[in-house]
Amino acid sequence: MLPTVADVLALDAVRRGSPRVVAGADRLDTRVRWVHVAEIHDIAHLLRGGELVLTTGVALPDEPDKLADYVSDLASVGASGLIVELGRRFVRELPRAVVRSAEEHGLPLVTLARETPFVQITESVHARIIDVQLQELRASEQLHEVFTELSVEGASPAEVLGQVARLSGRPVLLENLAHQVLACDTAGTDTESVLANWEARSRAVAPAERTAYDAAAGWLVTMVGARGQDWGRLILLCEAPPTPRDIVLAERAATTLALSRLLERHQESLERQAHGTIITGILTHAYSDPDEAAARARAVGVPLTSRKLIGAVIRLTTPAGTALGEQAKVGELAEAAAAACREARLPALVGALDQNRVGVLLPLPPRSAAETALGALAERLRATFPTPFVLAAGSVVDSIKDVRRGFLEAEQVAEVAVRQPDGRPFYRLPDLRLRGLLHLLRDDARLQTFTERELGPLLAHDAQRHGDLTRILRIYLDSGRNKAVAAQRAHLSRPAFYERLRRLERILDTDLDDVESCLSLHVALMALETFRRDAG
Repeated sequence: MLPTVADVLALDAVRRGSPRVVAGADRLDTRVRWVHVAEIHDIAHLLRGGELVLTTGVALPDEPDKLADYVSDLASVGASGLIVELGRRFVRELPRAVVRSAEEHGLPLVTLARETPFVQITESVHARIIDVQLQELRASEQLHEVFTELSVEGASPAEVLGQVARLSGRPVLLENLAHQVLACDTAGTDTESVLANWEARSRAVAPAERTAYDAAAGWLVTMVGARGQDWGRLILLCEAPPTPRDIVLAERAATTLALSRLLERHQESLERQAHGTIITGILTHAYSDPDEAAARARAVGVPLTSRKLIGAVIRLTTPAGTALGEQAKVGELAEAAAAACREARLPALVGALDQNRVGVLLPLPPRSAAETALGALAERLRATFPTPFVLAAGSVVDSIKDVRRGFLEAEQVAEVAVRQPDGRPFYRLPDLRLRGLLHLLRDDARLQTFTERELGPLLAHDAQRHGDLTRILRIYLDSGRNKAVAAQRAHLSRPAFYERLRRLERILDTDLDDVESCLSLHVALMALETFRRDAG
């Protein structure tokens, strides 16, 4: 990291001048990007910020107001500090106007009682800054090799975090935007202590920059995301401020995690690959027009034109235990589904959509019943594939351009049905309600961002004060905003309950009598319950 003003004052070249801090003593941790020697008073407009200005003061104005403006101008452009050598212009001390202005604007102000060659100071500081830059470059080159190899190998988040922990010797965690830990490597430390009260601790750390160190928590935090969409944070636990290498390490790991999420793929048979590519192309609008998709499907023996089209998704209800096992099982499921379609005389595109789902696009003659076809597929598939699964179908559509909507419906239904299967042959969209929809979207960064925006201040308040206002809000909304009923359910007197509602309004900056505001809060609470239930 760049040196601070305190680091500069500790250099031999500066100490020989008998430095004394006369203002801004609480800002000596300000970083110094460069040292600039300047005698003229109108220097501020030439600075870019982060400069430590050295001067003898010989060209500074006499008027107190202009001296104060000189200091305020330096502070306004982000100068890191001002060092004045006494003896030429100011003999024993600086004018009060200079000191007052520095204190007022939080600018570190230092005097040198002895004559000091400024060139020695600039050489010492600049050598240190250049050394820091060289360290960052060397660290970047070394880590580039390590994480390029991880990216090429398609390393999992656990493998990436394991490498970070090995290189840093510190615990590292990956969390989503709802402050839930997705992966963790404790570097040999106690896991329970690292994860204790995680959500509350994580909420308290909210740096403004994409990569920043929170000294109070001892966390180096960097955002994880790609294509402008952040979906998580990588956190390196550092008791001491991180080194330049630590910063490069965290940022390179975050980039690898984002890239891995974009490039995840699975292996399957050539036929299933071809079918899966066509389905994916339709869902992602990869084809220039529907006719191209129809031509590709026809080339593999599946006609899509002049047909009723049904998008279906098949999900296993019991995990295989490992990522590799799940991938293999889904591959087997795709092959079994394709065989079941052939046995039922149902030409279909069948391919794995990812390592959890198999997609089926059924084209049916105009007079065929969708329920009959889906029932036949489910019956034959269950007869040949003993592992439990759910089959979910979307709405029947008449054109390829509407297939994506049908698949989205099927995916939503499958995601809910796989949690609570009730034995029916297949599932349809009418089974889905609001809680199911929120469950489906629980990993979506947009829903997590919405929930944090609605409830973040309240959750932080409760976490810091061990309060129960979140429970009070839930009771109030679950009671249909009936304050009397809510107070009774909360086991509070009406005045005490009303006081808590007023506190809620202040914390959330909202009106709890407004229907739309309460609706947003209620949806956010339901989403929060989904996050926490899945985390548990």
